[in-house]
Amino acid sequence: MISVDTNIVVRLLTQDDEQQYNKSLKLFQEQDIFIPDTVILETEWVLRFAYKFKPAEICQAFRNLFGLPNVQISNASLMAQVLQWHENGLDFADALHLAQSQNCSAIYTFDDKFVKRAKELTDYEVKQP
Repeated sequence: MISVDTNIVVRLLTQDDEQQYNKSLKLFQEQDIFIPDTVILETEWVLRFAYKFKPAEICQAFRNLFGLPNVQISNASLMAQVLQWHENGLDFADALHLAQSQNCSAIYTFDDKFVKRAKELTDYEVKQP
């Protein structure tokens, strides 16, 4: 198994550089791939800011990618929750923070928007200090 960096995933998903896309595609066709959470987080940021992907497009791209039989991520059920929350209006990074913090009694933030949106999506306590 190999791991890949953000630029490999972005090239695969955007196909914006033919030579790099072909190299990325070859890796995904020939190798077992692990994609770290940090790469997923950075990929979402790049797709949103540099390529103007909308949340639904990002989530669909990730679902397609994570559904490949040779692709592994650290926690598929957790990432499914992140994608659902993101599609329902929570910032991707906030959704990931929230999903990874559910074993704690609460998550504290100064972000009013995060608090409000999280309350609409989950019973898990997101609050200000």
